[in-house]
Amino acid sequence: MGAYSIEGYDFRLTEFFPMSIFDQITEVRASRPGVILEEAEARERRPQLTKDGKLTILAADHPGRMVTSYLDQPVAMGDRQQYLGRVLRVMTTQGVDGVMGTTDVLEDLLIVNHLVKEAGGEGFLDGRVMLGSMNRSGLSGSAWEMDDQMTSWSPDSLCLLGLDGAKIMFRLCLEEPELSNRTLAYCAQAVTDCNELGLPVFVEPLPVEHKDGKYKLKRNPNDIIKTIGVAFALGDSSRSSWLKIPYCDDYARVARATTAPCLMLGGESTGDPTDILRDFANGMTAGNNIRGALVGRNVSFPGSDDPLAVALGVNAIVHEGADAERAVDVLMANRNTNFDALTKYLA
Repeated sequence: MGAYSIEGYDFRLTEFFPMSIFDQITEVRASRPGVILEEAEARERRPQLTKDGKLTILAADHPGRMVTSYLDQPVAMGDRQQYLGRVLRVMTTQGVDGVMGTTDVLEDLLIVNHLVKEAGGEGFLDGRVMLGSMNRSGLSGSAWEMDDQMTSWSPDSLCLLGLDGAKIMFRLCLEEPELSNRTLAYCAQAVTDCNELGLPVFVEPLPVEHKDGKYKLKRNPNDIIKTIGVAFALGDSSRSSWLKIPYCDDYARVARATTAPCLMLGGESTGDPTDILRDFANGMTAGNNIRGALVGRNVSFPGSDDPLAVALGVNAIVHEGADAERAVDVLMANRNTNFDALTKYLA
């Protein structure tokens, strides 16, 4: 591992994304909501999903499922200035391939993209991958948490806004079969519907157990391998399916569970970005079908560090074959890069 240090550095979100810019988004929503559709239509899409067969995608769909905690702060990700600002920190600089989110988050990005262009800047969403997170009704901590219906994007709305694909998730709890089975049915139908429209689908299969009143990920190879087999068989065809698989021990054996292209996920943030860099560097060597990362809190809330710098470290692992030590060097060299991406136009 490189000589990582956070001493003397503290990422300050409000200097990158001040409330004055946050308020402009609300003003557009109140007075010019049609900007969302206009900007979606104007956005230049990639001719194909990947440039080199690999992807780094930032996940931004947590609040839509009532997931707002970070370390010991129960609603840290419920602060929309912080949450959206950290997504923008990553997306306003070229590097990662794109973003996955719920309707509200992706539409906020389209609004900001429009405002930057309106003020004379260049849009930051052209050529980026934008994925819509479809099922968010399994609210964290709710009595119906395992019954996760499609309450955000629909296949038709994904097409209306010119998005590049969909993401769905199911948690499989064998001790509670009824609700797990319902969600499997919702996800199977979503895959079929997206196939009909030619939309790639990223399926996130999570084996869980109900323990101490919470659903907890069973992060062991055997359970993850079994759940992968269920995920890749969903729907009327697997031709457009990718999988989003938790990193775990013995990842080479996990990779051999499918021929699907797979993206790694890291789970909850520890506040130390070197953890995820080490895991992803190891994971990328596990098999040819491990094609990148779809990562959220580990990048957007990396302790006191800069979300963009961490994202570029992950990106170097995925696209450049960097090891964990080199990724740390990339991280530390890119703190505060392009820090005025928004304020030079909108503040």
